[in-house]
Parts: sequence; C-alpha cells; structure tokens
Amino acid sequence: MQAITETLFDAVYLITVITLGITMMRKSGGHAQYRLFGIMAVVLGLGDSFHLVPRALALCTTGLENYTAALGIGKLITSITMTVFYILLYYVWRSRYHISGKKKITTAVYLLSALRIILCLFPQNGWLRANPPLSWGIYRNIPFALLGLLIILLFFQEAKRQHDTAFRYMWLTIVLSFGFYIPVVLWADIIPMIGMLMIPKTCAYVWTVLIGYRAMRSES
Repeated sequence: MQAITETLFDAVYLITVITLGITMMRKSGGHAQYRLFGIMAVVLGLGDSFHLVPRALALCTTGLENYTAALGIGKLITSITMTVFYILLYYVWRSRYHISGKKKITTAVYLLSALRIILCLFPQNGWLRANPPLSWGIYRNIPFALLGLLIILLFFQEAKRQHDTAFRYMWLTIVLSFGFYIPVVLWADIIPMIGMLMIPKTCAYVWTVLIGYRAMRSES
C-alpha cells in the first residue's frame, strides 16, 4: 500500500512542478523573473527525481535495502540541486523587486551555497552507506538552513514593503519546507514515521511554484 500511495504522490509531484516550470519558461513573455521561476521549478523537479525515482523502484520491487547506492547518489544530487534552487529564488527576488547592488547579500548567498555543496561532497557523509552518520547530515544542513533563513527574510521584508499580495506568502512556503525538513534530518532514523513529514514538505515546494505560476497568469 505504501509503495502505491507514495509512488503516485511522487509521480504527481514531479509531473506537476516540471510541467509548471516548462510552462513558465515558455510563457514568461520576456519577464525575467518568471523565466527564472520556471527554470527553478524544473531544477526542483529534475533534482528530486534522482532520489524519488530510485525510491519508487525500490518500494515497488525488492525494497530500499537493495537500492542503497542509488538512493544515496540521488540524495547527493538532490542536495546540490536544492541549493541551486535557492540561488535561483534569490535572483527571482532581485528581478521581481528590481533590486540592484546588495553585494554583501549576494556574497552571502554564494558563500553559504558553496559551503553547503562542498560539505555535501565530503566522503564522510556516507552517501553510499545504509546508515550514514547523523553528524554530517547536520553539518551540511547548517549553511543550507542559513541560506533558507536569508531568503525567507528577503521575501518577507520586500513583499511587505511593496504590498506584493501575489508573493505575500512566499516566505511562509520556505518556512514550512524547512520546518518539515529539519525534524526528518534529526530524527527520521530513530523514529521512521517522522519521514512522513517529507509529504507536507513537498507540498510546501509545490505551493512555492504555484505562487510564481499564478502571479505570471494574473500579470499576463
């Protein structure tokens, strides 16, 4: 039952975000923010597919324990593409609100992103192991959480300042995604049911993409 339910959910998720992303890229009409948003959605979907597709195959065939390497490599790729996702979201913020300068913020975004990716590449992460160390799961997610916090603050402040009703909840979608993700990182190995929080976390990312898509349609 889990295999069918989870596989269907993941398939709907991946098809939805990739389709919305391609649609936004095609119909952005010269608006850089929506073209960026479309690229961001495709990066999100394709990146997650490296982990979700092997997981679906594992659940529907011989079990997760027989796909340890594929799942580990998929998690590594997803970790990197999610970092790229937030870099693109930062540039959506710059484009939508016509931000210029802010070199210190841009530097912070790239430094945190680079640190996150570098930490992900350390062999100590044990991506190919069935039970990777929790400590490195925490290390690599510290700069990622700081990057997310920075993006949250940027969208919250600017949407409020410019009375941007279309993007007024963008900050909240990111808060929710991290709020559901952090417990999984910390406790999913001890309490497997906590892994179910990845479902609302995924829904939060769909909400993020839908905000951009709906804004594009209303402004077309």
